Amino acid sequence: MSYDGMTNPGRNDACWCGSGRKYKKCHEQFDQRLELLWSRGEEILPRSLYKTPADIEGIKASAAVNMGVLDYVGEHIQAGVSTMDINRWVEDYLAAHGAVSADLNFEGYPYSVCTSINDVVCHGFPNEKDVLKDGDIINVDMSTIKDGYFSDSSRMYCIGDVDPEWRRLVDTCKASVEAGLAAVRPWHRLGEMGDAVHRVNAEAGFSVVEVYGGHGIGKEFHEDPFVSFVSEPDEGPIMVPGMCFTIEPMVNMGGPDITTDKDNGWIVRTADHTPSAQWEVQLVVTETGYELLSW
Repeated sequence: MSYDGMTNPGRNDACWCGSGRKYKKCHEQFDQRLELLWSRGEEILPRSLYKTPADIEGIKASAAVNMGVLDYVGEHIQAGVSTMDINRWVEDYLAAHGAVSADLNFEGYPYSVCTSINDVVCHGFPNEKDVLKDGDIINVDMSTIKDGYFSDSSRMYCIGDVDPEWRRLVDTCKASVEAGLAAVRPWHRLGEMGDAVHRVNAEAGFSVVEVYGGHGIGKEFHEDPFVSFVSEPDEGPIMVPGMCFTIEPMVNMGGPDITTDKDNGWIVRTADHTPSAQWEVQLVVTETGYELLSW
């Protein structure tokens, strides 16, 4: 019995990953490395969470739709558009591409997309009355299911003439995601990535929301691990090839404190009403670094 409760195949048996190759030619050495790290006290995810090449192809097909929606939003978003218009665009695009929203009805969430304007940190509800105006910033967070595979990414859109400091917030948040990607190295701790994200934002004078983070994803919407962006370099699970997760810091111009709408239990705002920004990408760890799947 191995560290994660799975029984390893015999050396000449088919590998557990479904490749069809003999175990000794496929994942035997990989599994031995996991066992060694686990025996040393490292945090190691169960092998059921690592994605196979077939899984990655399925996720990419889902992500192509997810990114297509965000491209469409970018081509049509402008002052005068309501956030409910965006929700309709999303539903129409998904239906036309044989996919569905992962957001809709997830833990009771009632819409197909999250639209978070200005001081809304996340989970903003689409609304006919929320009409975009010149100077707004908005995060559109898309999550798609296609053929059983989940993809997830979000982008910021600046509407018209945005305050330079607000635009710096948006740009810094994006730069921090890029710093996080650069820190994704196989067989290193996940905390190194989170620390890289945090440092970019802190050095720019912005704060990262602590209670929300990224997550594993692929066969389910939210899988382990929780991905912190205020972590220490020596914290978190080992980034093992096949591990698929999101990098999605929520960055506030003011303090990190937030409030959640008491009526709907979803919409999160900055406690000091300063603007907030978020970019999200989805990746899989590889033997040499990472592969970006959705952005």
